[in-house]
Amino acid sequence: MIKSKHIILMLVLVASISGCGIYNFTGGDVGTAKTFQVNYFQNYASQNPGSTFEPGMDRDFTLSLQDLILNQTSLDLVKSNGDLLYEGEIVEYRISPMTATSQQTAAQNRLSIGVNVRFFNNTKEDVDFEQRFSFFYDYPANSQLASVKDEAHQVIFERITQDIFNKSLADW
Repeated sequence: MIKSKHIILMLVLVASISGCGIYNFTGGDVGTAKTFQVNYFQNYASQNPGSTFEPGMDRDFTLSLQDLILNQTSLDLVKSNGDLLYEGEIVEYRISPMTATSQQTAAQNRLSIGVNVRFFNNTKEDVDFEQRFSFFYDYPANSQLASVKDEAHQVIFERITQDIFNKSLADW
């Protein structure tokens, strides 16, 4: 009787472990990929009318995307010949007034960031894509961008990188 319970327990454990397959706990399906590469995202925001250039944002965004993929998968980051390749450019960095006061001045501003991403999966056909991802951060108009910039970038990068991850690796 005890022996049969151990056998059943072992079968349940083996089935549950093998059922996880190539998925990880975040829901990302890396398939047979072992490595990924994130090329440096150039900042071309100033080429878009109404956008401005924010120094250092290209480096910060590239590192943010690398960190997210490292933290949510078991893939290894490589500098070249990655099984998965992410590349693109920052195409928008814009501050816009969102709401007005009765004195016709802005009560709230919105920082918007847009990133064009190209994804190539060298281990799986028909999953490559090119898509623009964007998000925003609203802040009071009486605040200077410099005082909220770190938090704004963190919030926006977190959302954009998670959207990129979901599009490239999560089959939702």
